[in-house]
Amino acid sequence: MITLVTGGSGSGKSEYAEGLILDSSCSRRFYVATMIAYGKEGRDKVERHRMLRKGKGFITIEKPWDVGRVMFEEYEAGSGASSRTDRTLLLECVSNLAANEMFKEEGTEKTEAGEQQGSPIQYLSHKIAGDIISLAGQVRDMVIVTNEVDRDGICYGPETMEYIRLMGCLNQKLAAAADRVVEVVYGIPVFWKPSSSGQAAVGVDLIRRECQGE
Repeated sequence: MITLVTGGSGSGKSEYAEGLILDSSCSRRFYVATMIAYGKEGRDKVERHRMLRKGKGFITIEKPWDVGRVMFEEYEAGSGASSRTDRTLLLECVSNLAANEMFKEEGTEKTEAGEQQGSPIQYLSHKIAGDIISLAGQVRDMVIVTNEVDRDGICYGPETMEYIRLMGCLNQKLAAAADRVVEVVYGIPVFWKPSSSGQAAVGVDLIRRECQGE
C-alpha cells in the first residue's frame, strides 16, 4: 500500500507519517532521507529528526536524489535479507527531493530533459515520481511525505515559481498512484483518498478537491 501524506509546515505530517510506519507489523523499517543539510539550521533539523527516530528500529538511507536506485537488500547485510512483505518504508520528503533534483549542479537532468518530449518540468516530475513509485515494489507498505508549497499566494521569481509548478505536477502524479492520500491539518489527518470510505478523521463527508492541471 502506498500512502501519500501532505500538509503545511509544522502541520504534524511527519509525526503522523512516522506513526503509520510504527504501527506496521513489518520487522524492517526503512527511512529514506532526502534532505541535504545546508548550514546550521539544516544540520539542526537533520539531527532533530535523527533523535526522533532513535530507538525505533529504522534503517536510515540518505539519498538526496535518484531514489529509484535504492536497493534495500544492500542495507540488510549481516542480518539476513528480508522479503518484500516484511519491509515498510518512510520517504521524507518530496519537496527536498524535488529541489535537489531540480537544482543539482551536475546539469545532467537539464541535458536529459532537453532530449525528451514535453517541458523540463513535465519530464522531471515524471522522472521523480517514477523513482519514488518504483520503491513500492521492494516493500509491503510505503509512506511518502510531501509538502504544500503553493498556498501563500506570493509571486516569487521565475526559478522558484518553476519549483512550485514542479511540486504541483509531482504531487498530482503521486496522489494518482497512491492508495491513500492524507492531509494533516493542525495535527488532524483528513483523508482525501479514498474519500467515500468513512475514514475521514474529521467525521464528515469530504468533498473531493479538484486537482489543478498543468
